[in-house]
Amino acid sequence: MAQYLVAIHHPDDWDPSTETEAILEDIHALNREMIAAGARKFVAGLTPVSVAKSLRAQPDGKVLITDGPYLETKEHIAGFWVLEAVDIDEALAWGRKAVLACRAPVEVRPIFFMPAPTLPSTPA
Repeated sequence: MAQYLVAIHHPDDWDPSTETEAILEDIHALNREMIAAGARKFVAGLTPVSVAKSLRAQPDGKVLITDGPYLETKEHIAGFWVLEAVDIDEALAWGRKAVLACRAPVEVRPIFFMPAPTLPSTPA
């Protein structure tokens, strides 16, 4: 089965204290439904972008670390699920439920897997 990222977006100035008990219960109910359906593989919430660190390679081979997110945007990913679904339509159905439970915009994207690297054969 294919895997999909279902990402929840919040504005950069989002205040977690605005999440009501009703919102949290809706999110917990959605998680229970995903688990019961065998769709949920991983879930995580992310800390605010204000605590993010960005790393960039420099021409001299060093790595520059700066405070803040990599991209300057008005929204950021606040949390996400990794789901297994038969196809994009099933993943979008979970995404619709996530929009309603989280009361926030959602992005659904297929996860791209590269073939595993080939290991050199060892002489017998």
